[in-house]
Amino acid sequence: MTEPIRVGVVGFGLAGRIFHTAVIQATPGLELAAVVQRSGDDAKKEYPEARLARSVEELLSDPGIQLVVIATPSYSHFELARQCLREQRHVVVDKPFTLKADEAAELILLARERKLLLTAYQNRRWDGDFKTVRQLIAGGDLGRLVTFESHFDRFRPAPRRDAWKESGGPGGGTLFDLGPHLIDQALTLFGAPATITASVRIERENAVVDDAFELILEYEHPPRFTVSLRATLTACAPGPRFVLHGTGGSFFKWGLDPQEDQLKAGMRFDAPGFGEEPEAAWGELKICGDPGPASRRVKTEPGDYRGLYANVRDALLGKAELEVKPEQVWRTTHLIELARESSGQGRRIKVDFTAQP
Repeated sequence: MTEPIRVGVVGFGLAGRIFHTAVIQATPGLELAAVVQRSGDDAKKEYPEARLARSVEELLSDPGIQLVVIATPSYSHFELARQCLREQRHVVVDKPFTLKADEAAELILLARERKLLLTAYQNRRWDGDFKTVRQLIAGGDLGRLVTFESHFDRFRPAPRRDAWKESGGPGGGTLFDLGPHLIDQALTLFGAPATITASVRIERENAVVDDAFELILEYEHPPRFTVSLRATLTACAPGPRFVLHGTGGSFFKWGLDPQEDQLKAGMRFDAPGFGEEPEAAWGELKICGDPGPASRRVKTEPGDYRGLYANVRDALLGKAELEVKPEQVWRTTHLIELARESSGQGRRIKVDFTAQP
């Protein structure tokens, strides 16, 4: 029987608690061996079997820890990931991977040189609604796809200036927070776009970081189509999560994947109904026909964030190819840079990935 892969998690805020330790603990073949929490003992209370470390250096002093997860504020991702790679550890970095494409490239080259696994926590590839959309597109019911819209809307009308994401410091703002999810999903489905046109803006009074964006990705290779990625914190009535229009029909999906809220509520992955949506939340597929469109509900596939860590486990064991490849993460980071450039200059920008490491 293969020994479990020992994992250390750096950070025990929202990301560390909800999106990493809980998922690692529930993934067979992984052992949550240590958590870095600089103050307090919440991690030890929740995971008494795991070692509580007060620094990254203390974590890395354990030679048995093979995989380190960086779940700290985004401005610290690059330095911490580089430190762990230099100590010959495999690394998973929460999104955003880094704040600059050059930093992402440096980490990729370092991992490649040392023959280490490096990836980003793009967990929303394992959202049930996204899995459903992938299957729907592959199935061909929509005909030739013409437009694809993806929304991530929330309602937080009052800025939280005491939170690092909204304080005005590096790595804050909605584009860094939600942009990596929407961009990664679009690139996973459609590959590299030809151009990007972006509006990255502040909509709330007294906000000091961007709290809304719209990215338009245009694809010129046949068939030509457009992808629209949007997020806002001022949506009292959120828009649809996905809207797809094709020559044969349309698909509309409302509501967000339930896993985040279920984990926050203390629900476990093995609980009945985890990751599943009620029928009322399923998407609607309208197929064009004569005399009019036929409509039916499309059952949402169950979501399961453990899929990402199971893939990391299998990649480390040589049993599977890594799904979230570091080169893909570099592309997402570069598109965020291009989005800011496009928004600042008010123009469409050609997308060029030839500098990819």
